[in-house]
Amino acid sequence: MPPDEASALQVQKQLEGLLTEKRNMPAKDLSKLPVETIVDLINLEDQKVARAVRREIPQIVRAVNAVINSLKKGGRLLYVGAGTSGRLGVMDAAELLPTFGVGSEMVQAIIAGGRKAMFRPAEGAEDDVKAGARILQQRMLSKKDVVLGISASGRTPFVIGALDYARNKIGSKTIALTVNPKSPIWKAADITICPVTGPEVLAGSTRMKAGTAQKMVLNMLSTATMTKLGRVYGNLMVDLKPFSRKLVERTKRMVIAETGLSYNEAERLLKKTKMNTKLALLISKTSLSESEGRKLLLRSHGSLDKAIEFNRKTHDKLLVRKKTLKRTELRHMLQKASNL
Repeated sequence: MPPDEASALQVQKQLEGLLTEKRNMPAKDLSKLPVETIVDLINLEDQKVARAVRREIPQIVRAVNAVINSLKKGGRLLYVGAGTSGRLGVMDAAELLPTFGVGSEMVQAIIAGGRKAMFRPAEGAEDDVKAGARILQQRMLSKKDVVLGISASGRTPFVIGALDYARNKIGSKTIALTVNPKSPIWKAADITICPVTGPEVLAGSTRMKAGTAQKMVLNMLSTATMTKLGRVYGNLMVDLKPFSRKLVERTKRMVIAETGLSYNEAERLLKKTKMNTKLALLISKTSLSESEGRKLLLRSHGSLDKAIEFNRKTHDKLLVRKKTLKRTELRHMLQKASNL
């Protein structure tokens, strides 16, 4: 049997075992249905997604903790994917800069076919099993890094090759995000997140339920990670980068809501801190100077919660010391009076 034919049969066999490749029987007559019924059917199927993701929470928690541990040690999170899955990884990584002030020094995304694949189909690029590994090598992957492979099918050669290189050649922690149980990607990862969303309304179109599930998981993973790394205060995006007028005004609203300052006072404070929301809130809540606030945030690894708590404990210790000194002084005064 010719090599190409053998390879085609192998792919065919893999696809036969994938849930996402099976036909969704309630939608088998999709082309004959009226628009309202089509939309209603898609909506009904989408309602299964959140439940499928919820069942994966224990695995998502494991993945979040692994990423937090890596980033705290100076490692990076690298998303690797192809097609829709790759685009979702790129989108999540891109959103982290304006949302959390996190750039490529901490989170990166790799998509089969490169930048052009974000806007035009480059699906053939996913078949190169060595390409993902080559890119990771170029990115100087280290043991401190975490590689998250995103593949709806769970069989994408580009992604599996990258995970295999990361896990077996470098010793990096590896995470797989798929929607097909027991697909090949399971063997390539330390942690596998697999919300089983089932057959698509449009057979094989994993940009639908599968893509929605992957986006939900990525949202959970990146948001929980950045929150525990001190990039959030309460539920406020205190590390956001105000690249637009909307975000500038959102920053002012956060300061007003947390401090009770007027609009003009908040604007002046943010101007003083060069639009550093964390620093503005810390100064307002503690009465520290700008220089003292910067030093305390640095000491607290950027966590506003920790900085405020540290300042409170320091303040409490000073109060105790003052009270102790006053009692000592009072005793000395009473002793002197009794000696007269």
